[in-house]
Amino acid sequence: MFATLGRRCARSPKRVLAAWLLLLVTAVAAVLAYGAVTSETVALPGSDSQAAKDVADTAFPASASGRQPLVLHTPAQAAPLTADAQRTAVDETARAVAKVAHVTAVTGFLDPAGHSALSADGHTGYLSIDLDVPARDLTSGTTAAIVAAAAPATAAGIEVTPGGFLAAAADKQPTRYSELVGLVAALLVLLVAFRNPLAAALPLVMGVLGLGLTLPALGLIGHRMDIPSAGETVAAMIGLGVGIDYTLFCLTRFRELRAAGVPVEEAAARTTAGSGKSVAFAGTAVVAALAGLCLGGLPLLYALALCPAVAVLAAMALNLTLLPALLALLGGRLGSAPAPGADRPGGWSAVARTVVAGPWRCLLPALAVLALLAVPATRLTLGQLDAGDNATTTAGRTAYDRLADAFGPGFNGPLQVVDTLPTPASGAGDQRLTGLAAELRRAEGVASVGPAELSADGRLARWQVVPTTAPADPATAALVHRLREHTLPAATAGTGQVVHLGGTPAAQADLNDRIADRMPPIVAFVLGVAALLLLLAFRSPLVALKAAVMNLLAVGAAYGILTAVFQLGHGAALIGLDGPVHIPGFVPLLMFAVLFGLSMDYEVFLLSAVRESYLRHGDTRRAVVSGLGSTGPVITSAALIMVSVFLSYLLSDDPVVKMFGIGLACAVVLDATVVRGILVPASMALLDRGNWWLPRWLDRLLPHLDIEGDGHPGNEEELPAVEAVPVPLGLTRLP
Repeated sequence: MFATLGRRCARSPKRVLAAWLLLLVTAVAAVLAYGAVTSETVALPGSDSQAAKDVADTAFPASASGRQPLVLHTPAQAAPLTADAQRTAVDETARAVAKVAHVTAVTGFLDPAGHSALSADGHTGYLSIDLDVPARDLTSGTTAAIVAAAAPATAAGIEVTPGGFLAAAADKQPTRYSELVGLVAALLVLLVAFRNPLAAALPLVMGVLGLGLTLPALGLIGHRMDIPSAGETVAAMIGLGVGIDYTLFCLTRFRELRAAGVPVEEAAARTTAGSGKSVAFAGTAVVAALAGLCLGGLPLLYALALCPAVAVLAAMALNLTLLPALLALLGGRLGSAPAPGADRPGGWSAVARTVVAGPWRCLLPALAVLALLAVPATRLTLGQLDAGDNATTTAGRTAYDRLADAFGPGFNGPLQVVDTLPTPASGAGDQRLTGLAAELRRAEGVASVGPAELSADGRLARWQVVPTTAPADPATAALVHRLREHTLPAATAGTGQVVHLGGTPAAQADLNDRIADRMPPIVAFVLGVAALLLLLAFRSPLVALKAAVMNLLAVGAAYGILTAVFQLGHGAALIGLDGPVHIPGFVPLLMFAVLFGLSMDYEVFLLSAVRESYLRHGDTRRAVVSGLGSTGPVITSAALIMVSVFLSYLLSDDPVVKMFGIGLACAVVLDATVVRGILVPASMALLDRGNWWLPRWLDRLLPHLDIEGDGHPGNEEELPAVEAVPVPLGLTRLP
């Protein structure tokens, strides 16, 4: 099937190229027409915070994106906002902002109903802005128009800063600089690997085309479901990395075939049948691992799984169809190169010889290194981020700091208590309402409780509760649990009142709790999928189990580095952070799924070569040296490209993007060096022929797959008699 697909694409290269270009133009045109949408909205079906939001939205219809603050501030040495000139400028600003498109109402902080929106010293206040578009449809243009309308305040010496979703829209950064840096670094690696400019450029072209299809697709999907900006960024990171790496593997095989004298069209077909099939297997492994996130039962996890999955599927499709067409078109201009010799004196062959000569001496120190790196992970706690973790140059951080200084750290993340009454309240002075409010005020960790707001029928009341701590502070999450478990049940016992606690901090606490509860089955699923796929590929239970355990060790070490840098703050300043930041629960979970999927690529590539060599002579240690020596240079190049792409995203101001960049880069480095270079060869040397042990009953159940073989008759060679083992990779029959 793969050979037929590759041959057909190679025979009609211009048609294939035209079809892909048409698809790319259509995707870009659709995004230009309808816009690309991302949303930071987090829905948590079945949670207390979601119930609070749903009930409140029904009883208190609000603007589509809620009330967003426009923060106004004057320096301490300047006149306060209550001065006559400043007051006039603020009134003019409120009227001007009210005329901006999508603005439905503006509440001035000097209004009798809004007097609390002014700090005690009179130097900081905010206007509350209602909009007719949801948060995910807000653009930087809307924010810019609102800030421009605040010209009267600016002219009076008042500093104007958008906050909330307005700031998020203004601060959203394109990642094109990160992608450009990653592409330049990848080009340098490819030039060294291929020593041919055209061959070096081809993987970059494929990676960019995949990105050009993935991002518009996600932008359009964002109209139908909430796609977080972090998911889009991760998709770009993964898509660019695998797009280049997959092409690197296939192009390497094509050049080897050309060096052996295979004609261009046949070489393209056999490349698709061999390396292309391996790419399809590796890509399927990534998508299958990401599918495990769906066990979390959260829309956020669905979106975070979908984003990189779309990127990987795009890279797979391009490599199986467009790449053979381009190989046929470019032909001899891509150059040729024989497969790296396994008997070369230096390089990975020398490493392999050292490892197999003393496997225990290499295995134990390598395990110790991974264990040492993983130690900080024992202190990993799932937290949440807020605008206070943004870069100091962003509007969101400026607005956050000014509001926190003026009204307290908890002001930026108020809680919302929603109370459904069995009978209508007589008014705001109803004893049931005043009693509940009094209990809330007495609760430890509560700074203030706003006045009760009653629905039109008097059956629903809500209060805004401001904590004494910041939204991302673990003490705020602890307050959420105390209020739910003790304060609210005690205050409403026997009254028939149904109380829910919501707000952003409560929703984040619910999200982390849900992720912590669902993490064990998700981890078990991903581990099971990875082991099953390797069992199908290599028909060896020990190889599958060993690979799963080693990947788990590498992920644990990556978690340790992530914890040390971000949660503990070691070296945080070097990557543009002010200090320690909390790690959201979805970051380690998504990293786990992605890394297990990506590790399959290197695992299949290495073990295929080891196994094929073993079947030729039956000597495990010699096969390990041969396999690592022949695949090491390509795996190293692929890993360097991945690391370059991931680290380039440290240029982003978003702490979550930095987390993915550091975590994924460190994991790939460890996987390509410690795991593939030491642990795998050492363990295989120790297990010897046991690597290929397979019970007879399992042999009868498993299908016979040929992951690397290209189905060419030339692969059927007369081999020396060795112990009967399952169908080899790269061969079509047993000796």
